[in-house]
Amino acid sequence: MLKTVYLIAATLMILLPTVPAQAQFNPLSILKGAVEAAVEDRSATDIKTDLAIKTEINADVYEQDVMLTGAVENAAAKTKAEMLVGRIKGVKRLHNLIMVIKPVDKKKGAVEGFVDDTVIDQKINALLLDGSGVNVTNFRWRSVQGHVFLFGRALSASEKTKAAGIVKGIKTVLSVTDRVKVRPRG
Repeated sequence: MLKTVYLIAATLMILLPTVPAQAQFNPLSILKGAVEAAVEDRSATDIKTDLAIKTEINADVYEQDVMLTGAVENAAAKTKAEMLVGRIKGVKRLHNLIMVIKPVDKKKGAVEGFVDDTVIDQKINALLLDGSGVNVTNFRWRSVQGHVFLFGRALSASEKTKAAGIVKGIKTVLSVTDRVKVRPRG
């Protein structure tokens, strides 16, 4: 499974078109990136390209299912990401939930969007950890400009409903897309 994750990440980093990262400013990430750049054997262009891709598209993998999320500026980039990941051996199911957002809309909410999504992600983690009857380790989620994508596996329909309800209850969440599958322990 780890090999599949690495293949997805490598495929996206190598083959996706590079679009300047418009959003998601985080001072700690900049510091971390500067330290990594100083010790890694990558060119400045490679580092810039990797950062642009990293801020545009996310890939989560659970039981060989892949969920792509993020925001790109055109449908062609979304389609290309799906095509590339679809070629990876071992991927059982692909959920392409990448949002197409005009550059103007991206710029408008760049810094605010990052902060809101970070806060939302942390709230989801805390609330799911606190929620009795929800096994947080079986869930993955991504917030993209307030839109939350829920992914993973619930052991029962009630666990799935409860997890989705917890996420929907967060004030700043605009919508929830639920791609959680129900499968009891077996």
